[in-house]
Amino acid sequence: MLIVLLLYLCGNGYLFWKVWIAMSGLPVWGKTLITLLFWILVFSLFVSIVFRETSLPDIVSKVMFHGGATWLVFLLYMILSLIVLDIARLFIPLGNTLWYALSITGIIMIYGYINYKQPRVERFDIKLEKEFQGKRLKIVAVSDIHIGYGTGISALKEYVEMINDQEPDVVLISGDLIDNSVKPLKKEPFDKVLSELKAPMGVYMVPGNHEYISGIDACMDFLRDTPVTLLRDSVVELPGGVQIVGRDDRSNRNRKPLAKILEMVDKNKPVIVMDHQPYRLAEVDSLEVDLQLSGHTHHGQVWPLSKVTDFMYEQSHGYRKWRHSHIWVSSGLSLWGPPFRIGTNSDMAVFEISSAIE
Repeated sequence: MLIVLLLYLCGNGYLFWKVWIAMSGLPVWGKTLITLLFWILVFSLFVSIVFRETSLPDIVSKVMFHGGATWLVFLLYMILSLIVLDIARLFIPLGNTLWYALSITGIIMIYGYINYKQPRVERFDIKLEKEFQGKRLKIVAVSDIHIGYGTGISALKEYVEMINDQEPDVVLISGDLIDNSVKPLKKEPFDKVLSELKAPMGVYMVPGNHEYISGIDACMDFLRDTPVTLLRDSVVELPGGVQIVGRDDRSNRNRKPLAKILEMVDKNKPVIVMDHQPYRLAEVDSLEVDLQLSGHTHHGQVWPLSKVTDFMYEQSHGYRKWRHSHIWVSSGLSLWGPPFRIGTNSDMAVFEISSAIE
C-alpha cells in the first residue's frame, strides 16, 4: 500500500510539473487557483473515504468522492499519454505535449463512461449429473453493485429492472452490494428499490470486503428491510433441492473453511457456492462444488490494471469449466469509484441449470 501511495504522489508530481510549465503565462491568482484545484482533486477521494461516517454534508461527500474517483482514471491516462508523447517528441516536434495528452485522455474517458453504462448479459446453459425437482433452475448472478455514492439510486433502479427482465427463479449476489458506508443509503429509499427485485425462490447474497468496510452490523441492519437474505458460512436449500452455500468474506479471519461448510450439504444434490473473493479455486474444484459464483476483481476496471488482476488471480473474470466445477467470476454489474470501463466490461450472468439425468 505504501508503494502504491508513493507511485500515486509521484504521478501527481509529474503531472503538476507539466501543468506548471503550461501556466507560465498566467497571472499569480490564476496559478494559485489552478494549483489549489489540482491538489484538492488529488486528495478528495481519500478525504471522502476517511470522513465517510462524519457529519459532512451529503453533497460535499458525494462531490469529493466522484471528483476524486474520476481523478484516478484521469491521472492514469494522462501519465501514460505524456510518457508516450514525451518519447515521441524526441523524434517528432510536438511542442507542449500536455494539450495532446488532455485530448487523448478526454476521448478515452468518454468511451470508458459510455462502455460502463452498457453492462453485458452473459448466458450459460449448464447440465449437471445430479437430479433435482423441476429439472431446471434459472439463476441471475451479479456482484459488486456498490450502492451508495458510487452507484446511486437511479442506477440501482436500472439494474433491478435489468435483473427482473430475465425472469429469474433466484437472484444471487456475490458480495459488495454496498459501497463504503450505509450513510448514503439512509438518505434515499435504496431499500425500497431493492424490494422490487422479483425472484420466486428468493434473493441471496454473501458479504464482500466492502460490507466489512461499511460495517457488517450496519449492513445487516440495512438488509433486514429488504428481501435480500445474507448468508454467512451457511446453507439454504431451494425448493427442488438445489443447495446454496454462502461463505463469509475473507475479511472475517474466523470464517469457516469451505470443506467444513460442505459437511452440511447433500453431495447428491446440486451445490452452488457464493464466495466474494475468488481465491483457492483449485480447492473448490477438488471439493466437487458444482458452481461457484464470485466477484471482487472488477477485472481491474481499466486497462492496464486488468493485466494486474489477470496475474493476481487463478481466474480473474468470466466463466471457466474446471475439472469438476463451473466457476464464474463477475467483473461487477457496477464498479467501485471511477465510472469508467476501459478494456473491461460490466456484466451480469444468467445460468440455466438443468439435470442431465432423465
